[in-house]
Amino acid sequence: MNAPFLQIRDLEVAYGRICAVRGISLEIAEGEIVTLIGANGAGKTTILRAISGMVPYTGSIVFGGMDLHGVPAHRRVALGIAHVPEGRGIFSNLTVAENLSLATWGRRDRLGIKADLARVHALFPRLAERAPQMAGTLSGGEQQMLSVGRALMSRSKLLLLDEPSMGLSPILVRDIFRVLREINATGTTILLVEQNAHLALQLAGRAWVLQNGRVELTGPAAALAGDPRVREAYLGG
Repeated sequence: MNAPFLQIRDLEVAYGRICAVRGISLEIAEGEIVTLIGANGAGKTTILRAISGMVPYTGSIVFGGMDLHGVPAHRRVALGIAHVPEGRGIFSNLTVAENLSLATWGRRDRLGIKADLARVHALFPRLAERAPQMAGTLSGGEQQMLSVGRALMSRSKLLLLDEPSMGLSPILVRDIFRVLREINATGTTILLVEQNAHLALQLAGRAWVLQNGRVELTGPAAALAGDPRVREAYLGG
């Protein structure tokens, strides 16, 4: 049996005296879409930040067979982990083209970069149209497209997404989630944090439900969508 693409064991993260993640273990196979759902403060964002190397942690995170303990955030990007944070995190004082170019800082494969840029422009035609425009002048939906596109330019194997639907209109949310399916279909593994549990459970194959930094439920997303406990807490009954 193949080893998990991403394996987390006994993960704990604390902010001072506050323990945000309490002994969480999970595994993701290559090519999956997995979602973390739960109330604010459940530990979802903290798990993504631990995987991408943004916060210290105890326990183990193994990616592609490599233990990431002590591996800094920029090296994790080079290994193929891309993090699209809540709030997008774009460089508003740079153009759209410059934001995308920044994601290729560690790459030397010019033909590959050109092909990836063409792919991003095919997925998000508006980014091609707005290439010379300052990123800070984009709409919220366009900024979210830029954030996802920038992650793809790093040649990511694992895409960590934190609240991609936040602040977007229903039409733009549908567009973003359609593109996420297309990205996954090309082989990119996705770990999704999303407050819209309906959308998250429709997109993902499996899900973990978190509460107070612990895993409360886990299983196939379709099964959890029909679980009375999940429906009552996150799907409006």
